[in-house]
Amino acid sequence: MKIGLLHSLIRKDEKFLIDEFNAVKGVKLEMLDDREVTFNLGKDRFEFDVVVERCINHSRALHGLKLFESAGVTCVNTYNVATICGDKLLTSVALSENNIPQPEVRVAFTEESALKAIEEMGYPVVLKPAVGSWGRLLSKVNDRDAAEAILEHKTILGSYHHSIFYIQKYVEKSGRDIRSFVVGDKCIAAIYRTSPHWITNTARGGLATNCPVSDELNDISVRAAKAVGGGIVAIDIFESNKGLMVNEVNYTMEYKNSIATTGVNIPQKMVEYILQVAEGRK
Repeated sequence: MKIGLLHSLIRKDEKFLIDEFNAVKGVKLEMLDDREVTFNLGKDRFEFDVVVERCINHSRALHGLKLFESAGVTCVNTYNVATICGDKLLTSVALSENNIPQPEVRVAFTEESALKAIEEMGYPVVLKPAVGSWGRLLSKVNDRDAAEAILEHKTILGSYHHSIFYIQKYVEKSGRDIRSFVVGDKCIAAIYRTSPHWITNTARGGLATNCPVSDELNDISVRAAKAVGGGIVAIDIFESNKGLMVNEVNYTMEYKNSIATTGVNIPQKMVEYILQVAEGRK
């Protein structure tokens, strides 16, 4: 069996994954550096059973998946999953269409309509770029003055990613949220991310501790994963006074700080699933 690993820099996450692949007999792993790989449209013939996407850059991940799939290669995750998860607006639409609880979201295309939407929602709200990760460029907006300033800055200084105003109602989460890890049709592990800051991402200093996977957490996590197309994803979840709510779904999940924290060999579970996908295509 031949597996391709499309990657950027080799981080700890990828090292753990590589070790697990190398521990499986009969599996040949080929590294595909996204800084070196090229494609010849319509003429590519690849012999991979599966290509596993682990890029840091969203554009390279998205286009690499599309090009491999167009050449007949099965990918984990798929281009469709990457497309939906890579855009918060598309993720919110998928969650809404599948009746999965999430914070109130409004979308506007101009400063004026965005301000109107914010005023109707009530403060505080969170403004996010539709495309982005690691908790970057998020703005908690507490009043009209802040809203007017941030909307103007996004319009004047922002890239095209900021020309669509994605507005989410702020959820009071008492200093923590949950990240759950879904592989196939099961939530295999979860962590609490705790921080005195309203942004709890571990990339921004949030502390990771084990979160028991309850039936409720497994249910909403798996449903959210299926809503975006399934595969291997990480779900960011809020604990609210209305129950659990899905915040975001991540398609190139990071897990290096969660293996010891949860006691679950996450990359091993990933490899088992990937090999099942490879077997299924034969």
